[in-house]
Amino acid sequence: MGCGFGKSERQLKKCDRVSISVPAIRAALLIQRWYRQYVARLEIRRRCTWNIFQSIEYAGEQDQIKLYNFFGFLMDHFTPASCERNLISHIFRKNEICWDTEWERYFCYKSIEVPDSYSGPHLTFPMTFCGVSKLVEAFKHKQQLHARYVLQLLGETWKLLRILPNINQVSVCHTKEITICGDLHGHLEDLLLIFYKNGLPSSEKPYVFNGDFVDRGKNSLEILLILFGFLLVYPNDVHLNRGNHEDHIVNLRYGFTKEVLGKYRMHGKKILKLLQKIFSWLPLATVIDHKVLIAHGGISDTTDLDTIARMDRHKYVSALRPPKPTHHAVNGSKAQTMNNSNGEAVGQLEGRRRVYSLTYNSSAPAHRHNLPRRSLQNPPVSSQLSWSVEEELKKRRRLAGFDQSYGEPTRSDSDSDPESGETTETDELEWKQIVDMLWSDPMPQNGCIPNEVRGGGCYWGPDVTEEVLGRHNLQLLIRSHECKQEGYEFCHNRMVLTIFSASNYYEVGSNRGAYIRMGPDLVPHFIQYQASRTSRELTLRQSIGSTERSALRALREQLFVHKSDLISAFQEFDPNNTGMISLRHWASAMERVLNLGLPWRVLRPQLVSSTKYGMVDYQQWIRELSITEPKLEISDNSILETMYKNHSNLETIFRIIDTDHSGLISFEEFRQTWKLLSSHLQVEISDKAIADLAQSIDFNKDGSIDINEFMEAFRLVDLSSHN
Repeated sequence: MGCGFGKSERQLKKCDRVSISVPAIRAALLIQRWYRQYVARLEIRRRCTWNIFQSIEYAGEQDQIKLYNFFGFLMDHFTPASCERNLISHIFRKNEICWDTEWERYFCYKSIEVPDSYSGPHLTFPMTFCGVSKLVEAFKHKQQLHARYVLQLLGETWKLLRILPNINQVSVCHTKEITICGDLHGHLEDLLLIFYKNGLPSSEKPYVFNGDFVDRGKNSLEILLILFGFLLVYPNDVHLNRGNHEDHIVNLRYGFTKEVLGKYRMHGKKILKLLQKIFSWLPLATVIDHKVLIAHGGISDTTDLDTIARMDRHKYVSALRPPKPTHHAVNGSKAQTMNNSNGEAVGQLEGRRRVYSLTYNSSAPAHRHNLPRRSLQNPPVSSQLSWSVEEELKKRRRLAGFDQSYGEPTRSDSDSDPESGETTETDELEWKQIVDMLWSDPMPQNGCIPNEVRGGGCYWGPDVTEEVLGRHNLQLLIRSHECKQEGYEFCHNRMVLTIFSASNYYEVGSNRGAYIRMGPDLVPHFIQYQASRTSRELTLRQSIGSTERSALRALREQLFVHKSDLISAFQEFDPNNTGMISLRHWASAMERVLNLGLPWRVLRPQLVSSTKYGMVDYQQWIRELSITEPKLEISDNSILETMYKNHSNLETIFRIIDTDHSGLISFEEFRQTWKLLSSHLQVEISDKAIADLAQSIDFNKDGSIDINEFMEAFRLVDLSSHN
């Protein structure tokens, strides 16, 4: 009986415990549900922020290609003597191979003296590990290398690169691992952090750097000098692949040209010219143990490593410029196509902007002004269009304000035409192989289609990965080219791995950087990091909030510069001029004007402060855009809006026309720049409006315009970020 009582007591106590724990379980479930919803909302905000950054970034690349396409049109169809062709012809010259004596004469560093007051690092050649280590320390403390040493180091690098193969072959032994880094984009702090965590390159610590060393960041040149220094010391253990930003045309837009000229005003032009040669000699890929392919962008369904290994890579100074078409391309450029193994895949990339691609033609003809996003490989004039080449030439010359005399677009003598000579089918095939390797991106669907977001290369699917890797007996493709939030990402059944090493790429806290360690088993191991101490101290909510504010600020600037187009689009949905449109019409008009492929309805609460009965007061909304613009007395407001919309394009043309890299252009060069831009955009801009703008920005009235001051004067400021 005593035992029975004890059992009942134990059961009672157990029931009490159960009854007590039920509310706790319910509370725990509620907390869990709330937390999951909270994390889901943060994830939605993060993805929207990411989409904004990437859409604006890729839209900029499309604008770059569209502008370059226009320059290519001038080169292909205008006679060499025409003034507008002469303005831009120097950027298209092929890479000549000069003899050592000629090279010494032009790039000679011996006549440049290092003053006694110079406190930076001193280099001795041949380079040693100690010398490069001191260079790293100097750059860490923000010292600048003297121009004499820069030219000498670059010259030695150029000599070495000329003897390297197109595809480096690397072996990993049991005693050491190889380290693979992705895009650095001028982020010196990321490179220094990698060296701190992983060790400096050496014969025991080999590295592969997978392109895009330059542009966007502030220390691109320092990164190049460090990498080239280690390459000279360890040519068998440091391997550099070319990226799509190792291109002097791309550098005009994304900051590297400006950086070099700012740091080396006297010798910057020679440094840039030498770097242009070096970029064209960088190897295109690296293969580890015949099993792992490392290339910057990726592959396509026609990628052939044997073809890539045999080509003369230095001929393709800029991957943006296709080989010059032969004489039969006068009535329409030669078509360059690529078999699509899955034609249905074109319609499967939902949410992406539909544009033309660098190495692909579209079957649907369209006029230039109907193509907000267009790429190089679709020529501006085609035999499918209703107007002839001659009519187009007359129209463009009239828009540009040049005289109407022009000759037949025929081939000229080699001494006057920088791109003379026949182009073979082999040249076009090789060029396409390079473009695909530098510009392409993977997609989840099968097939191979034009890269419609960037405008260069292709999107390739898992079936293409399997076929190309299988054909070359490879097991893994490591590529970079795309920013990833965690610094790396697998796709295509783990046969494609993206690695990105520039942390805080879009904004502080926007993404981690990462690098790969790989041993003889060829299994990648990832090391992630954040180079900014601030971002490491932020909570998840704070980090997302900070990057979201930055993305919305960039988006509001885009909205402001397109406000006239937006108002016109809104008014189409408002025939009675009420000033109100539905949310659906608002989202539709936003996408039609900006063409960014963003989820506008999801973004509406962050962009529109209030709605009434599901309607948007678009007139008030436009007024509420908190953007300030320069206070200049300019009679023609249309030229200001053109300026805002094409800020980067205008700066690119400025730097092309500034052939002596002085940073100053005359009033006449300023006028020619605007005329080229107006011809490219097919808009009328009067000489008076251009003259007014020039005089308003010539602050010291010396008859010349400082490019940097001009561009900074017209930089928009988001007032909401200062509230």
